[in-house]
Amino acid sequence: MSTQNTATTYPTDISHLNTMALACQARELVCLQQLDEILPLFQRLTQQNQRFIVISNGSNILLPSTLDATVISPTLKGKSVVHECEKCVHLEVMAGEVWHDLVVDTVAKGWYGLQNLALIPSWVGACPVQNIGAYGVQVEDLIRSVTAFHIPTLSFKTLSKAECEFGYRDSIFKREAGDWLIVSVTFKLLKDPTVNTQYGDVALVAQEFAKNANRAMPTPTDVMHAIIQIRESKIPDTKVLANCGSFFKNPIIDKAIADKLRETYPALVEYPVKIHDVVQPELTKLASGWLIDEAGLKGKGVFPIVTHVNQALVLTNHAPQQATQSDVVKAMQLIQDTVAEKFGIRLEPEPVWIQSDGTVRQTH
Repeated sequence: MSTQNTATTYPTDISHLNTMALACQARELVCLQQLDEILPLFQRLTQQNQRFIVISNGSNILLPSTLDATVISPTLKGKSVVHECEKCVHLEVMAGEVWHDLVVDTVAKGWYGLQNLALIPSWVGACPVQNIGAYGVQVEDLIRSVTAFHIPTLSFKTLSKAECEFGYRDSIFKREAGDWLIVSVTFKLLKDPTVNTQYGDVALVAQEFAKNANRAMPTPTDVMHAIIQIRESKIPDTKVLANCGSFFKNPIIDKAIADKLRETYPALVEYPVKIHDVVQPELTKLASGWLIDEAGLKGKGVFPIVTHVNQALVLTNHAPQQATQSDVVKAMQLIQDTVAEKFGIRLEPEPVWIQSDGTVRQTH
């Protein structure tokens, strides 16, 4: 008597779709290249009651070993100026454009604002989801609107900046991950070359670039090159050493608690907290990388997942295509427990955790 094999097979390897290089087999992979492909795809998935998940370039996600879902990768390309005046440009950029290429291109054209976000390994469609940020700038500062396909209603919608409900590493697209596929983002970029160099070593390095070019003050181009140099010195290239960028959010705590910590740790690194561009004096943001480093965990973890030797905030994978989410959990919990014991602060991970059924867990 024979027994029928009813085991589910996952024929599509999507390990390349996460920069952490966790091994993952998915049910199906669909790359969207044209706008007119979107509606028929979701009509089919809805009719078949098929689970799905949207993944951009996978720079801020942690995939499971098996993914019983259709993976949708929006590779839509294109850029267009929708408005221009003497002070600014409104630039619509399709979801599949490479983020860093956009930064370089806009700065070269004299359209400024994105330079502080150089070298972030993302596609444009992913940037609003996590409200990416670096060196004193969050992408919400530059976004005018986001056009997305609303999956429950099978319709395209354009959301204003306010309707995107941006927060620190947060947005409506992150909280309602199964409802949206971002199609394009429209940025408002300025022609005024005023720069923001108040974060970290940016001012010092940017001034050096300006000096080498015989300029008295840094330009947006100098700031961009400075940030590229700083990031390259701290964060490994994902093609060389697998990682998903900054792993932990910088904790926001009461200023009074930070002041108490500073009595014991005078070198404590903190930054002002802004909500809708208004500084909140009762709050402060601590540097997670400093907390991890001070806890003695730089270059340590639970093999094969360890913190980077040059930036404790970055978890690296030393067994690409083999390590799994459970390996990441072990290293993460070691770091969280150690920092909590030393400082009384529990770090929250930044990446999005994808579960085997395609659902999203925001925190772990």
